[in-house]
Amino acid sequence: MKKTIGIIGGMGPLATCDLFQKIINLTDASCDQEHIRVLIDNNTCIPDRTAAILGRGEDPVAQMVDSAKKLSQIGADVLIMPCNTAHYFHERVSKEVDVPLLHMIDETAAAVKNKGITRVGLLATDGTVRSGVYARAFEQVGVEMLTPSSEGQKAVMGMIYDGVKAGNYDLDLSGFRNAMKELLDAGAETLILGCTELPVAFQMFDFNEPHIDPTAILAAAAIRFVGGKLKENV
Repeated sequence: MKKTIGIIGGMGPLATCDLFQKIINLTDASCDQEHIRVLIDNNTCIPDRTAAILGRGEDPVAQMVDSAKKLSQIGADVLIMPCNTAHYFHERVSKEVDVPLLHMIDETAAAVKNKGITRVGLLATDGTVRSGVYARAFEQVGVEMLTPSSEGQKAVMGMIYDGVKAGNYDLDLSGFRNAMKELLDAGAETLILGCTELPVAFQMFDFNEPHIDPTAILAAAAIRFVGGKLKENV
């Protein structure tokens, strides 16, 4: 019998939907019963993670732990979080529950290394960039990481908060496109979509720059963990 995945969601709601959809899409199943049982707590009470890391907002850990405990109590065998920035708090949350909490950023670093990529460009929130969670993970596997200029980083934050989180399809895309071009021109072989709103943005605005989606990597890791079957070429 397959185990159950629990998603600590609400960070943000669209990113939560994206992770759930990727679990479904990546699972090799021919009928409902061959899919994986997934429990989701779309906890929109979790305070903004970037604001907390930058010292401008409430600590989100209490709400994250509340979700983790509730999910484990109702049957989750493994937990995942659709928020890159939230992994800054991974250790504090994971020690409060008895089930594993997979680490999206470590999984992504390992996947990048396995692909033979040596230099990447990171697109992420200010909190994720400044926390160093990606920098440490990539350093451990010997992959160089580039980050946008200050102007480019402002455009990335605008895409995340003023675009995807706000549901704004009329956002000026020029700054974000320049941020991606800047990283690729500097030698990045691919872009890491290091905020779970960014895979949504790539769909919303039909970007086609080379990229790696940590949400998909996390979904695949969770499927493997619970004994599900991945589609070929994943």
